[in-house]
Amino acid sequence: MKINLSFLFFLLSAGISLATLAAPKPIRLASPDGQLVFTFRLTDAAPTYRVDFGKKSVVDESELAMTFAETGRFGANLLLEKPIFRDVDELYDLPVGKANPVRNHCREVTLPIVERAGNRRKVNLIVRAYNDGLAFRYEFPEQPGWKTFTLTDEQTTFRLTGNPTLHTLFRPNFITSHEGIYDTILLSAVKADTLMDVPTLAEWPQENLFVGITEAALVNYAGLYLTKQNGSLTSRLSPLTTGNGAIVKATLPHRSPWRVLLVGNRVGALIESNIITSLNEPSKISDISWIRPGTTTFPWWNGNILPDTNFAGGNNFDTQKYYIDFCADNHIAYHSVVEYGLHEWYVSDGVNFQPGPHTDAARAVPGLDMKQVCDYGKSRGVGVRVWVHWGALFGRVEEVFAQYEAWGLSGMMVDFMDRDDQEMIQWQEMVLQTAARHKLHIQFHGVQKPTGLHRTYPNELTREGVLNYENNKWNDLITPDHDITIPFTRGLAGPTDYHLGGFRAVPRDKFKVQYHRPLMLGTRCHQLAMFVVLESNLPMLADYPDAYHGQPGFDWLRQLPATWNETRVPAADVNHYITTARRSGPDWYVGTLTNHEARTITIPLNFLPTGMFTAELYADGLATDQNPNALVQETRTVSRVDVLTVKLAAGGGHVMRIRPTPNKE
Repeated sequence: MKINLSFLFFLLSAGISLATLAAPKPIRLASPDGQLVFTFRLTDAAPTYRVDFGKKSVVDESELAMTFAETGRFGANLLLEKPIFRDVDELYDLPVGKANPVRNHCREVTLPIVERAGNRRKVNLIVRAYNDGLAFRYEFPEQPGWKTFTLTDEQTTFRLTGNPTLHTLFRPNFITSHEGIYDTILLSAVKADTLMDVPTLAEWPQENLFVGITEAALVNYAGLYLTKQNGSLTSRLSPLTTGNGAIVKATLPHRSPWRVLLVGNRVGALIESNIITSLNEPSKISDISWIRPGTTTFPWWNGNILPDTNFAGGNNFDTQKYYIDFCADNHIAYHSVVEYGLHEWYVSDGVNFQPGPHTDAARAVPGLDMKQVCDYGKSRGVGVRVWVHWGALFGRVEEVFAQYEAWGLSGMMVDFMDRDDQEMIQWQEMVLQTAARHKLHIQFHGVQKPTGLHRTYPNELTREGVLNYENNKWNDLITPDHDITIPFTRGLAGPTDYHLGGFRAVPRDKFKVQYHRPLMLGTRCHQLAMFVVLESNLPMLADYPDAYHGQPGFDWLRQLPATWNETRVPAADVNHYITTARRSGPDWYVGTLTNHEARTITIPLNFLPTGMFTAELYADGLATDQNPNALVQETRTVSRVDVLTVKLAAGGGHVMRIRPTPNKE
């Protein structure tokens, strides 16, 4: 073959290499509706991708790379083998979640990327394009010469277009309960290398564009965070506690969690999205008949308040019986046994709920017969569950859970993990697996955000990982302004335990911190609406029984479902207000929140099917600045063509139950 030297000299002088001419064409993957487009190409330095939504650029060309302790960086001098495209369109059941059934509809491409020289390692980049977002993960297939790896860095970048506003939670380090106040800040104002939690919401207000960054299917890997480097958001992973720089240790085949971009031209579409559960594996629990989402007590929050009684309060049967009777009389599914007088219900010689050297989570304190409590709960149709420190379970999970099953417990809250490195993630999955064998549900506290694992293990009912109303016992940080940030940030990831149910709202100037009978900011109707706006399959009624008896709004809570068939967001403005509608069977429950501002909003009811419906409405009462617990109740007939005008007090809310109107014949 003859080479035209003059032409070659021209190319080199113009900065165009032969490798550039030989570079493969970009790979393009579009969502089923064609609106979201992922474009991939290889450069000399690294694989890159970009994302467009409609006619708008969302993510400019961003690099992907990884570094391994044994073999160095995987990013440069790569070859793309033949891409494999496929369509995904399936229905699956999600008995614990915000929708059921769920359609998983997307287009997928597997991009096999191989080093041209050296170790010739191969990594598959698997990409899925949905109508409401994009996800990709790294897959490490079995291959000659590469059996294990130690990941020391993952350089997944998100070069967001322009200068969006970020709604994010800054963290000082990786040892965290993920509880804090969210910041609203321009990307350009974020300091380099500052750790940000996910989900993080990016908003382009002038373009009516929203992107939520998070992860799905976090299994046997390290939790994802973000930092800003060279103007781009870049992944940071929670390191192993060994301190030697290792992040993930694995044997091939292995795969990362999905890196998820929820994308929409209205923020409600991100909240409605089912991408996160769709990216998880189907249920690994064959018999789920024993799994029962439902409301629960949590007496620790109210201070174990009892009325005047003929028995002594304490870690004893009579105290538990009092709460179980309250549950049975008010359609509350579970009673939680936690502590009394700052001592755990189980044997422990630790301090401040931390395990001591002789802690035994399989033995109740003297005077508390857990089988007697469970048997009584069963006789009244109420499940009994417990709180336990994760350290009291460590190394003894099978033994302890076997005892819980023998007593007849329904499940538990596991608390104080405060890490999401690979070892802790492995431990959490083992807890779910073991709990399923013993027919126990799990509520994780002091823990990272959910990643959709409740599809694979439906016995996971909810997670904390958020600053919530438990803080009312010791500070005044939880305000309506904080509440309204959660649906648009932490809530994007899934079930959110928020210690709901406080029924003693007071004006701001009368709020005081008190450990027993904590007070609330925001109106009673604001509190009711939180039960709908936040997704949780184990919502708390955390106040004491006499706080509810005869109180307006309690009748609405008594019939509230804990899992849903459909979720819609007919109205929302980030950090200002939101209306969330959730369907259970033919009935819809609608909750609306505002921040500290009073406002009037309109709620279109076009999420309803054709027909006539009866709506039971609860609204903020008059003079809520003096009496925030006041409610106004009314009943009206509505249909899907109606648009309701709703007045919200400062820090207020509004709720509805909408049921089909019976035909009169």
